[in-house]
Amino acid sequence: MTATAESARQREAQRSPSLCRLLRSAGGVVPRVPGMLLETVKYVAQRGHVDSVGVVERTDTPNGPDPTRALPGDPDTVLRRSAGRGDLYQRVYRIEIADPQIGPEELIAFLIDDPNLASPISVSVFEELSGERREDGAEFVVRLPGPWDAPVRIVDRTDTSFSFVTLRGHMEAGEIGFRAEWGDDGRLVFTIESWVRSGDRLYHWVYDLVPLTKSVQLHMWVHVCERVAIIAGGTPAGKVSVVTHRWKDGDG
Repeated sequence: MTATAESARQREAQRSPSLCRLLRSAGGVVPRVPGMLLETVKYVAQRGHVDSVGVVERTDTPNGPDPTRALPGDPDTVLRRSAGRGDLYQRVYRIEIADPQIGPEELIAFLIDDPNLASPISVSVFEELSGERREDGAEFVVRLPGPWDAPVRIVDRTDTSFSFVTLRGHMEAGEIGFRAEWGDDGRLVFTIESWVRSGDRLYHWVYDLVPLTKSVQLHMWVHVCERVAIIAGGTPAGKVSVVTHRWKDGDG
């Protein structure tokens, strides 16, 4: 395959789930409704624990990870953000943890070995597809209620960080990174940072028109931050900070 053809394939938009898949997925959603409702209640209850500045509109050039860089694994299965739909979002979730019992390296090792330790498993469950050693190129699929699952691949693995790049079939297009570092006064700082667009036309429509979609997504990653504080054996030193930047119809 030539570089030009490969580039065209990687920028090709993916199709929305078919009507048959939408109907089949409905049966899988019903058993998970209680868990989804519980997570929604938790989200409403925890809003006072979140420090969010809302959405910051941007018109400059995005400065996140290079969306065209070479990545491990089959490039044609990667759903790069250039193949996504609609606006580009950068979301940053950050928590400071006081009196942690482990350091950045140990925390990241725990999370990459078993992502379900921090995931709200009543809504999202990680299943390993390949790569028991958790190195670049290892893949998971996140099982979700509804017509979308969320296949991802590990990239940019270091001792204190790693990222997931989205694969075709994911409801979003882009990547999300996790990193841990020492902050002030011996605090452990954990950050989640995503650069994504909607993965297909249907999810773009749902995300724009169903406010609960945004709320559940925010709650899920806030939940991860709070679980990380427990895994680290410490206590949150303040609220979970959430910052969202948006570039209109941009893939960077």
